[in-house]
Amino acid sequence: MTHPLFEKHRATLEGALGAIATRSYWSAFPEMPSPKLYGETAPDDGKRAFEAHLGKPFELGQPGQSGWHGGESSPYGMALDVSYPVCDPEALIAAGLEAMKGWQAVGADGRTGICLEILDRLNKQSFELAHAVMMTTGQGWMMAFQAGAPHAQDRGLEAVAYAWREQSFVPAEAVWEKPQGKNPALVMKKHFQIVGRGIGLVVGCGTFPTWNTYPGLFAALSTGNAVIIKPHSNAILPAAITVRTVRAVLAENGIDPNLVSLCVTDKRATTQALATHPAVKSVDFTGGNVFGQWLIDNARQAQVYAELAGVNNIVIDSTDSYKAMLGNLAFTLSLYSGQMCTTSQALFVPAGGIQTEGGPKSYDEFCADLGKAIERFLSKPEVAHAVLGAIQSADTAERIELANSGALGKVVLASVALENPEFPAAKVRTPVLLACDAADEKAYMEERFGPISFIVKVANTAAAIALSERVVSTHGALTVGVYST
Repeated sequence: MTHPLFEKHRATLEGALGAIATRSYWSAFPEMPSPKLYGETAPDDGKRAFEAHLGKPFELGQPGQSGWHGGESSPYGMALDVSYPVCDPEALIAAGLEAMKGWQAVGADGRTGICLEILDRLNKQSFELAHAVMMTTGQGWMMAFQAGAPHAQDRGLEAVAYAWREQSFVPAEAVWEKPQGKNPALVMKKHFQIVGRGIGLVVGCGTFPTWNTYPGLFAALSTGNAVIIKPHSNAILPAAITVRTVRAVLAENGIDPNLVSLCVTDKRATTQALATHPAVKSVDFTGGNVFGQWLIDNARQAQVYAELAGVNNIVIDSTDSYKAMLGNLAFTLSLYSGQMCTTSQALFVPAGGIQTEGGPKSYDEFCADLGKAIERFLSKPEVAHAVLGAIQSADTAERIELANSGALGKVVLASVALENPEFPAAKVRTPVLLACDAADEKAYMEERFGPISFIVKVANTAAAIALSERVVSTHGALTVGVYST
């Protein structure tokens, strides 16, 4: 008999299985923050739940606690003052390994059902999570809700669906029978159990603390492993809310909640020791190249899944809708102040210009027109603040100032500070747009995280395509685009 939570959420799982089989669009969780979809009181309830966390310790009841640590600084200037339990990593590991015994015993259908229940519970907390994501990352409200809650939950569900599909191929038992001619057949009754490998470590990032954490969390958890989440030091609250919910659902279903824990530390050495611990068998990381490469080189006992930085780029050859193209580029370069792993950084434009439906546009004309398009797009304060959000880190602010100085290229459009009337202390900056030659590789051929983009002058379209290929092969990229008729 299958686990009752598996049956409760069977329709959701079947929808997800259909989506991964066809690669078509499907979502289990509504992406609009509407009271009609989440309940009339959901927005207010979620905000109150978020505010209830502020200014106090965040209790989790984890083993090996030795103190408290916090220090998150909101890009919007809000005082958070939340402190989190500091626990001995060895205690978390030992407790997680012990909890895996009961997690294995519940079977693949039980693990899947409980994971689906966790996701359902997190979805009901979407407004609470969205406020936590917004105030720790600097995302605008709509992005914080969508990427921080339902889209992150969809990513977790996708991991559960793939995990269930693979686990379902393994029979619980089988009768193996081999004929022996005139002699009695050889008969064996075989029993199979799927066994977790060990601890799954998920290292979160500061800009998307749920969207980039849920896939690794649910992939490891649903396949029988204990999970330790090590959040970014400035985006702990969304991870803490998640861990508390996971632990509650586990306990409600007779599973040791120490199967999932939160490791809060301000010391990189602690994270390094945790990542290289013999009991840690998988590491899921999103972040910068330096630490990501360190994990790849040193966490040899584990399977490392690392999303690192790259140089996203767009080749611009021609268009039959020039104004729309400029509008799309303005949105792309402005969204969340360029603080996404998918934001385009380098635009490769032929020195001879591009063809449009209204005739040719020179390189200089394109530069000027794109700068004006960004200014026009952000001219309404309510639009600007909803799209830009706030600057997440001091390092990003320093990169903006460096770009504004002209040290990286000719400044086509300078970044300016905006005042958010709702959050007067918010760190809001508009994009900076730079022009440079293809030979200026030191400027544009490394990730400049934040609202910093380069219009790179290349010999022609063929050279632009070749340069795009070289950038991707040598530095990596998550997105590449081409505008061409």
